[in-house]
Amino acid sequence: MISLDRASTPNPTAGRLRAPGAVLLVSCYELGRQPLGVAGPLALLEAAGFAPAALDVAVEAFDPARAGCARFVGISVPMHTALRLGVRIAARIREANPGCYVCFYGLYASLNADYLLREVADSVVGGEYQGPLVELVRALEAGDPRPIFGVQRRDGLNPPDRSPSLRSTPAPLPERRSLPALERYARLERDGRLELAGYVEASRGCKHMCRHCPIPPVYDGRFVVVPQADVLADIERLVEAGAAHITFGDPDFLNGPTHARRLVRALHHRFPRLTFDCTTKVEHILKHAELFPEFAESGCLFIVSAVESLSDTVLAHLDKGHTRADVQQALEILRGAEIALQPSLVSFTPWTTLDDYRDVLEWVAAEELVHYVDPVQYSIRLLVPPGSLLLESPAMTPYLGALDAEAFSYRWAHPDPEMDALHGRVSRVVEAAERDGEDAALTFQKIRALAGAPGPAPEAPRARRRPPRLTEAWFC
Repeated sequence: MISLDRASTPNPTAGRLRAPGAVLLVSCYELGRQPLGVAGPLALLEAAGFAPAALDVAVEAFDPARAGCARFVGISVPMHTALRLGVRIAARIREANPGCYVCFYGLYASLNADYLLREVADSVVGGEYQGPLVELVRALEAGDPRPIFGVQRRDGLNPPDRSPSLRSTPAPLPERRSLPALERYARLERDGRLELAGYVEASRGCKHMCRHCPIPPVYDGRFVVVPQADVLADIERLVEAGAAHITFGDPDFLNGPTHARRLVRALHHRFPRLTFDCTTKVEHILKHAELFPEFAESGCLFIVSAVESLSDTVLAHLDKGHTRADVQQALEILRGAEIALQPSLVSFTPWTTLDDYRDVLEWVAAEELVHYVDPVQYSIRLLVPPGSLLLESPAMTPYLGALDAEAFSYRWAHPDPEMDALHGRVSRVVEAAERDGEDAALTFQKIRALAGAPGPAPEAPRARRRPPRLTEAWFC
């Protein structure tokens, strides 16, 4: 536990945050991407007259000297893995600089506010955090104790509405000059070559309410559109930095289908050789099937979609809005447009049977998707963070345990202990494969054997080209 008792300590930030490096923004992990969660606030803080520094510990060594110079440290936690790493980094920051003010911001900050404020953070900011984060730094610099909408503080100076802010803030373009170069991050692998990849967002939040997703408890079915001109200008900077491929990291690129279509057309007009990928729901693939031939012609190489399961029972409990039949139809729609589907999975849930697990493996083999599914997807276990809509589901109640606050998730046990044991075995195989750089087809064969799937696992077809992919797997 980190001591946060500053009752007798003068405000360490008042009048002292405008010096270079006095404000430090830290990214711990953003799926191998140049962290937009740092680039956006950097630009806003610079526009407000501060001189912030950045540190991405996913690709840079932790620098005690840089941490020691900071008066305010903001730690970006857009995902569960980043939060777990962020808490460790906060401990190292406190070692180097005990009087530093530490703020966690991002999606997983607001979900885990109680633990963070009790154990490690002076404040947390979630939802549309950009504006409140800058307001917080301004207030600390001025010694102003006023409550700030969207900011939860350990000292109790909170506004009456403690819900995370969902107000979008007009913002300058993300500031990427302070970040490590694109060469340090995941690349696009295509036709045997590697290309630099950039990451942008055309929207934030999501209008859907999938029960297992961390976004609904924070955004409550709302999403915010980033102006097209801003997205294109940010992409232009990335292209100038060498990017040949762009990932649209929106939780769902087709939450606003008209916005997405116009953006893709404008992008292709301005950068006709640039390729891209995006993420969207299965139901959006079906509903907007007419978009994908144009997307393909405009450079779309693959689409990530949260298939999650092929069990209609599991899909219903997760409130995914699609069925197994819909998944197959979506696959055919994208194949018809010559766009690769990269399914993401929640392979282990309380309702997933061994037959369900084997069924996914057989489908992947039959549809020749072995190289389209990152092996880590076969090991993903349902995460139930604080605030999850699953906590309100009667179907979850029989399996739900206590909150493991330090793991930022509720415990749950499968009714069949063998499924929990299988999860452990698969996880070890996947971790070893990642460490050793093992081919996905070999890892798939091992997982299939662990699950007792009938018949030999087929070899990856030699005549087929490996599909385009990013060199860092998607997971939470």
